[in-house]
Amino acid sequence: MLDAEGQQIGVLPIEDAIRRAEEAGLDLIEVAASAEPPVCRIADLGKFKFEQDKRARDAKKNQHVSEVKEVRLRPRTDDHDLQVRVRAARRFLEEGHKVKVEVRFRGREATHPEVARDQIQRIAAGVADIAIVERAPSLEGRSMFAILARGRAKSSEESGAGAARAVPPPPPQPQVAQPSASTV
Repeated sequence: MLDAEGQQIGVLPIEDAIRRAEEAGLDLIEVAASAEPPVCRIADLGKFKFEQDKRARDAKKNQHVSEVKEVRLRPRTDDHDLQVRVRAARRFLEEGHKVKVEVRFRGREATHPEVARDQIQRIAAGVADIAIVERAPSLEGRSMFAILARGRAKSSEESGAGAARAVPPPPPQPQVAQPSASTV
């Protein structure tokens, strides 16, 4: 238990704690009910609540809200315009936001989703030093999108001291039946 000045009093029976609070003209406030024994404090309840609210307001004011910023493209977007989008995505990521890269299709453009996937990969490669692909490119309706987030993928040198990755064996080659060399 703590007194009005924040000094620790120790473990007291509840009757003694209430009596001490009344003698000081203050309230007995339970601070941690789940502790064993419960922790109480002798303080002014109004002032205690005001300080709690003030701490909560300050914490809310200092927290950063991350938004999802959007970079839109078309399948026929040129190289220079892609670089402009890369710079915009980099700026958003440096500000702490996530970036949704979206390629919108019109008409028959939707028959070539590989073009959109290639553009998204080029933008992801342009910011690969500061970002990772959080959600891989996926086709949804008449658009394809991916989400990039701040972070960096570990290279093989960083993941361990020369740790080699296991390379899967090549797939077995199909056996083709050879015609037998029989004489007719």
